[in-house]
Amino acid sequence: SAGCCGIENIRVRRIFDRRELHEAQSSGIGRERIYTTIGPIDMSLLIKVCGMRDAQNINDVANLNVDMVGFIFYERSPRYVGVEFAIPPVPAKRVGVFVNAPVEEMRRQSEKHMLDFVQLHGDETPEDAAAMQQYASVIKAFRMDEHFDFSLLKKWEPVVNYFLFDTKSVVYGGTGKKFDWSLLERYKMSVPFLLSGGIGPHDVEGIKKIKHHSLAGVDVN
Repeated sequence: SAGCCGIENIRVRRIFDRRELHEAQSSGIGRERIYTTIGPIDMSLLIKVCGMRDAQNINDVANLNVDMVGFIFYERSPRYVGVEFAIPPVPAKRVGVFVNAPVEEMRRQSEKHMLDFVQLHGDETPEDAAAMQQYASVIKAFRMDEHFDFSLLKKWEPVVNYFLFDTKSVVYGGTGKKFDWSLLERYKMSVPFLLSGGIGPHDVEGIKKIKHHSLAGVDVN
């Protein structure tokens, strides 16, 4: 369940940078331990790392005591896990990221990969989220800009475990850019949320300054 992820006093000092690792492997440099410093973050925040595919890479990240590891099941994403993908045993919660997938497909993947969460990252409905609750906990992503209407979230309140707030773009998926975090002041609900969108080492101090009562964690891609 979602409550199982609450680990206090998390210190994640290093997040494995998968892109740099891939470039090092492809260029013949060999497998090195390449890290990006993003901590410490002492706010009892959950840490979710998304976009994982390589088994060794997944293990390296999971061993940094992150709380959630995300796997993209959206075929049009450059980080799509593929058909033959298998998740290695890891202590972190498993999150499957889907975009407008039928409930039956999400159910099948949830059972196949023993997903703890499904993340709905498209134009899904609250009915989709409610249907998935019997198979996994649900994270619903929303794309933020200055025109976002937070009242739209009310209908989702009974059927999700977390919201995820990401930067708005014309395509589904991450942009690598941040939205205006002051928009979070408009969010008055109690459903906890994950903050996403271009979060990197330089954002640690800014994240520490966010005092929102429903901020549960950060999503790093």
